[in-house]
Amino acid sequence: MSGGSVLSKEETYINDLIDFLSIPSISTDAAYEAEVRKGAEWLASDLRKSGMENVEIMETDGHPVVYADWLHQPDKPVFLVYGHYDVQPADPVELWTSAPFHPEIRDGKLFARGATDDKGQVLIHVKAIASLMEEDGELPVNIKLCLEGEEEIASPSLVPFVKKHKDKLACDAVLISDTPMIDEETPAIVTGLRGALAFEMEVATAATDLHSGAYGGAVPNAAHHLVKVLDSFHDESGRVNVEGFYEGVPEVTDELREEMARIPFHEEAVKKELGLTSLYGEEGYTPLEQIGLRPTLEFNGITSGYQGAGVKTVIPKVATAKVSCRLTGDQDPSYVFGKIKEHVEATAPAGASVTLDKQIEAKAVTVDAGNEYIQKAGKAYEQFYKNRTLYPKEGGSIPIVEVFRNELGAEPVLMGFGLQSENMHAPDEHFHLSNFKRGIQTVKAYYKSFQED
Repeated sequence: MSGGSVLSKEETYINDLIDFLSIPSISTDAAYEAEVRKGAEWLASDLRKSGMENVEIMETDGHPVVYADWLHQPDKPVFLVYGHYDVQPADPVELWTSAPFHPEIRDGKLFARGATDDKGQVLIHVKAIASLMEEDGELPVNIKLCLEGEEEIASPSLVPFVKKHKDKLACDAVLISDTPMIDEETPAIVTGLRGALAFEMEVATAATDLHSGAYGGAVPNAAHHLVKVLDSFHDESGRVNVEGFYEGVPEVTDELREEMARIPFHEEAVKKELGLTSLYGEEGYTPLEQIGLRPTLEFNGITSGYQGAGVKTVIPKVATAKVSCRLTGDQDPSYVFGKIKEHVEATAPAGASVTLDKQIEAKAVTVDAGNEYIQKAGKAYEQFYKNRTLYPKEGGSIPIVEVFRNELGAEPVLMGFGLQSENMHAPDEHFHLSNFKRGIQTVKAYYKSFQED
């Protein structure tokens, strides 16, 4: 706006989001430590302006947690709003249409790293609070916020933080917006999250890389051996070929199949959107069943040998793979990791030394879609979106959800406003501003629905 025009509340909120997104709060890179703290300071300042009380930047062994509360409704529930202000790296930067930390609005979408994951969704809650305080001078329920700066590195400091501050964080429900809707007019409250297990595998052979002419064909090749081990993890039907891997995986019942079938899925449209000629997965299950109900073992990155320009004819001495599993039901990530280690030891080729370094583990979470906190959230959505709310099982993992449930005894409400198509973790990440605006109204309506109780 120019010429002294007064900004509307909506425009002010969008400008605040642009400011927030301009901070490169990349938690994975120590070079950005000051920027991550700047993100925390920005949030704390905005929460104070919104009317929240007891705003603190609380130190951890890593990046800080931003806490705030407003607790003046003794007969109403207490909500803990969880989100994260850290973001993924922007690489590869050259694939962005506009600079990742110089937010740009195009076609009703705000493009920037962190736009949908998770700064845009976090600010929905902050601005819903600000709007309610501005309109009514108070909130209809009690609210606490716990906003962390390490979600993108698996929240290593948050678990001990939650355990240490259980009384401070005590609540009836944990409200989280870090999940997608079905489409622009079909809201979704996730009622299942897969667990997670991630590790790095290293295959080592010789003491040094070797000349492929002098030694080729006579010595073990670390890259070749790594490929053999990786290939052994699956059979021809796409099933994970590790003994004991499926222990604790629930049966996919007819009832579950019917529930998943209610979620819209258009295979041809998905293939076109993703640039694929075909989908892939475990035989006997639909794509949505594979994503929401079945466990996986995936390769996230493979490195070995010469990676520079041109050709360097070496036999690599070491090869590494980054591997992750998504787990379901009662699968125990520690047990699964043990079984994978046994499998690797049994299949590792002669002349290869294989080591596994576990980095992430979390159990799956299932939520009862019929509980009051979720049903009221579903009805709040339907005031602002054309289609009824659906309750899908999500293929992703949010490890801290299990911690909140176990430590605080509180029900999670996974009330997302993002879209799968918004390029989270990829170049040209963006957030539909229509969902930012409607998200604020939806959260306000959700809180107000508890006034009637």
